[in-house]
Amino acid sequence: MGEDNRTSVTEFIFLGLSQDPQTQALLFFLFLLIYLLTVLGNLLIIILIHTDPRLHTPMYFFLRNLSFADLCFSTTTVPQVLIHFLVKRKTISFVGCSTQIVVLLLVGCTECALLAVMSYDRYVAVCKPLHYSTIMTHWVCVQLAVGSWASGAFVSLVDATFTLRLPYRGNNVINHFFCEAPALLKLASADTYSTEMAIFAMGVIILLAPVSLILISYWNIISTVIQMQSGEGRLKVFSTCGSHLIVVVLFYGSAIFAYMRPNSKTMNEKDKMISVFYSAVTPMLNPIIYSLRNKDVKGALRRITAK
Repeated sequence: MGEDNRTSVTEFIFLGLSQDPQTQALLFFLFLLIYLLTVLGNLLIIILIHTDPRLHTPMYFFLRNLSFADLCFSTTTVPQVLIHFLVKRKTISFVGCSTQIVVLLLVGCTECALLAVMSYDRYVAVCKPLHYSTIMTHWVCVQLAVGSWASGAFVSLVDATFTLRLPYRGNNVINHFFCEAPALLKLASADTYSTEMAIFAMGVIILLAPVSLILISYWNIISTVIQMQSGEGRLKVFSTCGSHLIVVVLFYGSAIFAYMRPNSKTMNEKDKMISVFYSAVTPMLNPIIYSLRNKDVKGALRRITAK
């Protein structure tokens, strides 16, 4: 099962989501459906925003970045999980595991920053409509997007460095279905306190700080909407902002649960379900939430299919 205590681990074995062959077959088709919907949905959003001039606005510029991050997030884990449902020995090399951790942290943390940026964009649109075009210029949007990706890269570098510098000897069985820092720390052959503190500190920066900004933005948005005279205007704002809030609650809720609590030595089924949610389900739901509740996106889809 494990390797000799004196040698470093060169590969990890996943216990996965289920050991039962029938359940694994069922999960294979479920995850395949989730992945296909994720890829098609997010690609559709990216193509529509790129091709339709009416969607060349700050909100959709950030949404395109979010869809790209979702595509990367899902593609880093789900294809490997699909293969593991079909094979008996579910392994990944140390290099593969390291790469998965780095990419997941990069796109996941970038998504955290992007959601905060998107809430700021909605705040400016609702609370300062007359100054919107002068505040949210194309150059400002580019800077905010680059800043989001840079912050994701920084947090990813710190978390991955602290996690991967630990010695891994002996036990190489991960009670999980993909590589992520909290799951890997349980196998480390040394004290993980400093690494846990580093991950917690990065969590404060990339999870709790953006959540605070989002809450402030929406407090101001709700205060402004309540004062609106037009019922139609109120409905439009709540519809647009409601989509964003649903995504925020789903993504941040599961990510905070996974990364902002003390690291126990065992990985239970609830932990794995939470990971399934933010790594596979949320990237699938984002395009559905944004497109089904959005007249602009539906209009763009009608125009592109009518050509």
